[in-house]
Amino acid sequence: MRYDLAFFLCCCKSFLGADPENEDDYYTLLGVERDATPDEIKRAYKRQSLQMHPDKLAQKGKVVTEADQARFTHMKEAYEILSDPHKKETYDAIGKRGMKWIEEPFSLDPQELAHNFATSSHFDRSKIFAIFVGIFVAVFMLPLFICLQVDGAFGKASWVAILTPLWIWDIAILFYHTRVIMMGPIQRPEHVPVDEWVDPLPMKKRYFSMFRFALIVLFEFLAALKLDNTLKCYWAVVFIPLYIWEATTVYKKFPLARMRIVTVEDLETALGKPFAEFTPAEKELIAKRYSVVPSTNSPEFEAAQKLKTRARHDMIKSAFRIAFVVLLLVQLDGDMGWSWWFVFAPFWIMTGLFCYANYQSFSEVQQMAMEKDPTLFGLKRDTDETANYGAVGKDGDATPSAANEGKSELTVEEQEELKAQVMASSSRLCSKCCSQGFLLLIVVLFVGKIQGAGYSAVWIISPFLFVAGIILCCLGCAIFGITEVPTDGVDFDTGEISDSCTYSDTPTQPAAASATPGGTAAYVPPSPSTQAGASAQTSTPDMEQGHAPTTAATPTTTIPEPSTETLPSQTAPADLLDVEQGQQPADNKDSAMQNSLHELD
Repeated sequence: MRYDLAFFLCCCKSFLGADPENEDDYYTLLGVERDATPDEIKRAYKRQSLQMHPDKLAQKGKVVTEADQARFTHMKEAYEILSDPHKKETYDAIGKRGMKWIEEPFSLDPQELAHNFATSSHFDRSKIFAIFVGIFVAVFMLPLFICLQVDGAFGKASWVAILTPLWIWDIAILFYHTRVIMMGPIQRPEHVPVDEWVDPLPMKKRYFSMFRFALIVLFEFLAALKLDNTLKCYWAVVFIPLYIWEATTVYKKFPLARMRIVTVEDLETALGKPFAEFTPAEKELIAKRYSVVPSTNSPEFEAAQKLKTRARHDMIKSAFRIAFVVLLLVQLDGDMGWSWWFVFAPFWIMTGLFCYANYQSFSEVQQMAMEKDPTLFGLKRDTDETANYGAVGKDGDATPSAANEGKSELTVEEQEELKAQVMASSSRLCSKCCSQGFLLLIVVLFVGKIQGAGYSAVWIISPFLFVAGIILCCLGCAIFGITEVPTDGVDFDTGEISDSCTYSDTPTQPAAASATPGGTAAYVPPSPSTQAGASAQTSTPDMEQGHAPTTAATPTTTIPEPSTETLPSQTAPADLLDVEQGQQPADNKDSAMQNSLHELD
């Protein structure tokens, strides 16, 4: 059996279930055994075609029905599957439903998949759980071996042997990079014009990625030899591949970090003509120097801004990594005797700055939302009493409400979008800070160990083991605990309100009391006329007709959504134009264009 089929059966058999009982098997339709040869399948197809073909049935005087046509189509489909050795092996392994899932993954009903999984056997579920356990072992085997080697549990075992799981991972990833390179350039789809086609994975980028990973592998191998005292050199020599890797990072991120983002309107203003009249040479020069977006309110502008911000963060992280490597090499090769807490100072600073930057981003989003809608945070909007009384209205008169002219309340959609932005920013802040705190705990345990602490090195990875154990337990409970809930004979409360239940928005009148001759107060129910009069004062014509009460509508001005529709000539700049790395703008004979671009800068 092929490896892909074995893995599919291991992972997905519990979701497939059995084929319907009323559906004929492909071998039954053709009238052959499962071990039939290709020639036997071909002869069986010809024999069945003579018996089931609609034309043959019509020649025999039989009325051809839709069931007869469907049965012939099904038999023809069976022959197409069984005559192909690859499809036949797939059908024998996973059946018709499995083949349909492979060919059209989104064609199956999710509720049906959930039902199949809930009714599957524990053996099929144990296969899925075994895959998660295997991933858990594969991920944590290497860190556990390293910690045990540091504690001396393996005696005089060499580091090259201890790092065997790492070499396996490296070989697998190098094999992947090799396969990606051997694929060759991606062919242009027929529906995409030649001048608009851009290879999403150019060969230059593939070679560059493989070169960067090869540098990491070389550093790992040199470090293992140095730890075994097989390599007699300074640690500065061992870190040479890491220097080159950091240089490639700067080479890759620096153009993105200094990328200029301009709109089509800015370019048209600078060059004094519409974008459709730009020459190919001008567009090429602009593509090398700028990232062109339709407008500042477009999704392309937001994506370009995120790309630029991420590149700047990567540059800052690279600078701190370089500073850490310098301190580390001075400590290892110079025998300075510094405290390891001082050597890891760049990491402490970077962690603090990273958390502060995320908090600052959250504060900006929160401040922007508060300015647009203070009620979102439980505050009140500015009223006429707090308005600027010195403001002048449109008619030239100083009015208390003149300061609020032009300010309109947000629509419901805009308020929901504003809430979503605040929630996304707050969740991003929590996730980033929590991940940094978790990493900080690991580094603190590591530094404490190399500083001379007496605890086992396994404690360094204990937070990872603890979290992974909880995740594995939850997965096990979810996989083995899901069962199908029977609904036969169970009545569900739909939550419908009976017609006898009525609700009134009119406040109830207090009961009246009258004094009795004895001096005590006696309860006097309100008369029908009194209730009618009270309700008449608070009711509206809509209430008299049996409709819900209405309130006076306050005229508001809605903020129109910014238009992101681009001109027909803006198809090319709507997408982000990649910044060419390491290239300088070509000389252009049009000096007027160069001066315009300089003015734009």
